[in-house]
Amino acid sequence: MDLFDSNTAERTNLPRNMIENSMFEEEPDVVDLAKDSNTFPAFSTLDPDEVAYEPRSSRLLVRGLGENDMDDDEEDCESSARLLGMSFMNRSSAHRSNSSPYIRQSPPRTCSRPSACTMVVCVLVLVIVASLVMVMYLLPGCTFTRAGCPKSNKTAPLEPVYPNSTNGELFPWAELRLPHSIQPLGYEVTLAPDLDNMTFTGRTVIKMSVLHSTKRIVLHAANLNITKAMFKLGDGQAHDVTVLEYKPRQQIAVKFPEELKTGQQCVLIFDYSANLSHTYDGFYNSSYTDKDGNKRVLAATQFEPLSARKAFPCFDEPSFKATFLIRINRKPSYMTLSNMPQAKTTPISNDLIQDEFEKTNVNMSTYLVAFIVGNFTSVSSNATGTNVSVYSIPEKKEQTDFALATASKLLQFYNGFFEIEYPLKKLDLVAIPDFLAGAMENWGLITFRETTLLLDSNSSHLEKQVVASVIAHELAHQWFGNLVTMSWWNDLWLNEGFATYMEYMSLQEILPNLDTGNLFLSVRFRAMDKDALNSSHPVSTEVNTPEQVEEMFDSVSYEKGASILLMLNASLPKEQQFKKGIIQYLNTYSGLNTETEDLWNSLTLVSTPRQNISEMMSSWTSQKGFPLVTVSRKGDQVTLSQEPFLLTSDNTTQKSRLWNIPITYVNDSCSLALECRQMYTLKNKTENLKVPESVKWLKLNYKNTGFYVVDYGNDGWNALIEALSKNISVLTPEDRASLIYNIFALSRLGRVPFQQVLHLLNSMSGETEPSPVTEALLQLNSIYRLLDKRQESGLAARMKAYILNHFGSLMKNQSWGEEQSLSKQELRSALVSTACILNEESCTDQAKSLFKKYHDSNFTVKIPGDLQQAVFTVAAQSEDDWETLLKLYTATTYDAEKRKMLKGLASTQDPRRIAWILKAGLNGDIIQTQELPLIINTACNGFAGYLFAWDFIQVNWDRLIEKFPVGSFAIQTIVKSTTSQFSTQAHLDQVQAFFSSLKQRGSQMRSVQEALETIRLNKRWMESNLKNFGKWH
Repeated sequence: MDLFDSNTAERTNLPRNMIENSMFEEEPDVVDLAKDSNTFPAFSTLDPDEVAYEPRSSRLLVRGLGENDMDDDEEDCESSARLLGMSFMNRSSAHRSNSSPYIRQSPPRTCSRPSACTMVVCVLVLVIVASLVMVMYLLPGCTFTRAGCPKSNKTAPLEPVYPNSTNGELFPWAELRLPHSIQPLGYEVTLAPDLDNMTFTGRTVIKMSVLHSTKRIVLHAANLNITKAMFKLGDGQAHDVTVLEYKPRQQIAVKFPEELKTGQQCVLIFDYSANLSHTYDGFYNSSYTDKDGNKRVLAATQFEPLSARKAFPCFDEPSFKATFLIRINRKPSYMTLSNMPQAKTTPISNDLIQDEFEKTNVNMSTYLVAFIVGNFTSVSSNATGTNVSVYSIPEKKEQTDFALATASKLLQFYNGFFEIEYPLKKLDLVAIPDFLAGAMENWGLITFRETTLLLDSNSSHLEKQVVASVIAHELAHQWFGNLVTMSWWNDLWLNEGFATYMEYMSLQEILPNLDTGNLFLSVRFRAMDKDALNSSHPVSTEVNTPEQVEEMFDSVSYEKGASILLMLNASLPKEQQFKKGIIQYLNTYSGLNTETEDLWNSLTLVSTPRQNISEMMSSWTSQKGFPLVTVSRKGDQVTLSQEPFLLTSDNTTQKSRLWNIPITYVNDSCSLALECRQMYTLKNKTENLKVPESVKWLKLNYKNTGFYVVDYGNDGWNALIEALSKNISVLTPEDRASLIYNIFALSRLGRVPFQQVLHLLNSMSGETEPSPVTEALLQLNSIYRLLDKRQESGLAARMKAYILNHFGSLMKNQSWGEEQSLSKQELRSALVSTACILNEESCTDQAKSLFKKYHDSNFTVKIPGDLQQAVFTVAAQSEDDWETLLKLYTATTYDAEKRKMLKGLASTQDPRRIAWILKAGLNGDIIQTQELPLIINTACNGFAGYLFAWDFIQVNWDRLIEKFPVGSFAIQTIVKSTTSQFSTQAHLDQVQAFFSSLKQRGSQMRSVQEALETIRLNKRWMESNLKNFGKWH
């Protein structure tokens, strides 16, 4: 799935609880009462799946009496004792009666002295009781459950405590992940959507195989009203069964009085009804307005990661692959699409038709199933025997040509590169008017936002770059993700990291004019920004909740995953070795599920000379963050040392974390060509290498293919700055951008003073390449916005003056006409946008003039695509032009242009208009709700909008998480946008208080921890540098 709908977009030494199905296994801290438990009742036989237990925080164990650290909850103690029929065993003195034999009592004055016989009897009773107590305390403890004391843990595991289902009966499963007793073989799903009433009915038939004996079948369903369920074993008769439901985990179950035996086959049949979803997941309804102003409705699906269960009962985990046969009932005025070609169409009434699709010829994970009901038109071509089609609503058919040509080229390229033919008969790409993600890789039916698939004939190369990148990403998924799928969401990077890497690599091969290399470099920098936080996570990490599954869709899984693949490819000694390794991986695991170690093993098998790839790469996937490499030099000896690059110090892991770093470097004698690159592997904390004493400087991380930051020390930085001052072309543009990113990162870390940052920028005053210029502008603009929003107006004015002075001549040299070179478009777009945002007079005048010509020509004079954003943003600052822009936004059918208009509208500094556009985005009438994260992000960049947006999300949080799942990329974006520019203690306290109050509605999200950490870092950096800024001239 592509989350980024703009140009941003072994088992590796994992702990046992991340392997196979024991995802949450945790041994309880309870003690057996007696190892020889023959005198105690035994439990009934447990399924093999029950070797795993819930974490103790969610398990209701009655504590054993032999524990010395009894729970403070006295109710637990009492219930334990009652199970033995000895309530006197409660050890709290507050519960002992005054007649307890353990407390010395004063003899009653009215009572006579007891007889000797009575005394002896009492003493014997006390001795017996005391002996029992000692036995209970000194023998190995009992593992208590509701059934009493079972056999020793050596012979039988603890019986899980099951939750109650909706009807009050015990639900027979207590884990998030499903048991592996049953394997689905094939689904037949028949759906009847009613687009008038936004409901649907369905029947799902699931054929299954019993992998090991069990008395239950557990699977997923969410928000489905199951009206009837039947079960059939082998060739027997189908009979009704009762379905139990446990809503918190979206699970349903059927229990059986007799065991289903290993090797048997069985069938479950469900009839159900449901509402079409009003959010962007499951089987959801969508609408758009046609050219005549009529509202048109459609229904589409988005199942990744956890939403196939909202359309039909299923085993909704990636490892439960099966075949699918889909049937959909529709009115004659609609059409339907699914993963496979349509097999037949059957009239079932006067106004209803059933479309049946071919059964999939591959086993698929449920999240890849898709179907659509609506009105679409298509264009098609044949690419190496596969029918490739692009679908759109009828009004936008003319915008599909570029997508069709690009998809056909990419399909041919991937068929050849992977040496495995695309396995389905057809490949459809569908532009859906209302779609949250950038795109979704459903096998054979890829769904897109209109902005990431459709282009008009006048679109710029930058706009083509965006569309081509998304198509390349989704087509790569047909192999990485669809053909070979990660076993569980903890290894999502195997899908998304590979698809991200292949999108850039493939386009550099087949569409080199789109120059995706600069884009890939930029997104690697942004991935490092996130991974530098202590709140980041390993590429392959534990995933224990649905919210954590959603949060895996982030830049660590996508861009960091792609970055370490690039680094690996660049470090392998032979040119085609990486390609051979991934072909080996795809062939070995075709149709199966994998873990990270499987990839490393495949690459190891083809390595020549033989290398242990797992040893090299596990440090990059099993621990968060990346290394800081420090370089020092004395004569011919260079000392390299590594430590974690952490903006927030973490002393507990600082010393122990090491990476296997493939260091690349060039020097002043040879620095540009690939042949100049030298390599060294840094495995230990500190190592030495030798260079000729005549070498004046070293530049590490050639073209930034490695995922690490380098600090050259004062002497090293000064040598590089001096070299660039004399000849800026002594390093490649990628290396110059890398130096800029590195020195800003080190300044944020506190390793170099900001004055050194300025020295580097001043040495590159003649820079004209897009990658170094855009990176410098991004970093400086970020500091300017922080100063501006902190209301340090004097310092913000100085930063603004520095930017305009440093880049002023380059800004003024930009033309405002059509530009064919993509690299020049990239450079011009960044420079003009910055100049206009900073209200540079000549820029705003040019933008106003161009918008006036556009308006006066009745919008026939075209604004160059790379300048549209700057022009619309300037226009939106005028009251009249903002209204004109809003009318244009509602009328235009060109989606790339429409989105730029929306960003312009959201950039207004008028408080009332900011409030209006935020509300309009939430309501979804004039502006689709899918655009709300973009609106919030844009508004937050302005001085007037960022506090409005922060208030807005606090007031509307519950509505936001109704629209977008907790932890989803949309929510991550909203949280980051509204908080990342705060830098004061007051704002830190506000953010912390708000998110803490959310409890289960978002307080535990990783993005919240990132937000709090970012504010603290902003505050620290500002407090450290404000005085220096005050002295800055």
